[in-house]
Amino acid sequence: MKKFNFLKVGVIFSLLLFLCSNLLAQDFILNDDKLIDDRAKIKINEIGAEVKSKLGVNIYVYAKSTLDLGENINTKDKIEAIKVIENEIVNTLNKPYVLLTIAVDETHVNLLISDELKNILDKNDILNGYVVPLLASKDKNTLYAKVSAATLNGYAAIGDILAESRDIKLESSIGNSGKVSSTIWRVTMYTLIVLGLLAYTYAILKRRK
Repeated sequence: MKKFNFLKVGVIFSLLLFLCSNLLAQDFILNDDKLIDDRAKIKINEIGAEVKSKLGVNIYVYAKSTLDLGENINTKDKIEAIKVIENEIVNTLNKPYVLLTIAVDETHVNLLISDELKNILDKNDILNGYVVPLLASKDKNTLYAKVSAATLNGYAAIGDILAESRDIKLESSIGNSGKVSSTIWRVTMYTLIVLGLLAYTYAILKRRK
């Protein structure tokens, strides 16, 4: 009879444990098309796991480069097609849930919230305050970097808001940095608009003189 090799069994068990933990860690990112940086993924899953553990809420991410709706599709049909896709995803989710969806080619971003959480989360505040500004920023950052930052920013905000509603502090929270960055972006944009209007007004007045 061959001698039982405890070392081999230990190595195999450790490998299986590692693979299982990685699979479980990916539960909150349903799809990302390799648009999200690995470091952002780790942080998203860390926040998601803590929110699930302490609040019993599932926060999911579904990001796609394209939904393959075709270049010639009109706006109305595009909206309806996206709704169908999102509804199919929602039907597979565990409640209560929050689902952040992003489709790059379709310039689409959305937040779907189960009924139990609609009185806690403000969809427009989260999207306009934490996600859209980073996605729409006109800078030298790559699309990859923008989607990563916007997704993590919005995801962290959702987690913080849910935790605050129950007077809980998340250890995985990224703090106020997300709101600050989007606020700076909005202030910059408003400043550029105001300066542009002033320059235009000055040019018109100068021409009249």
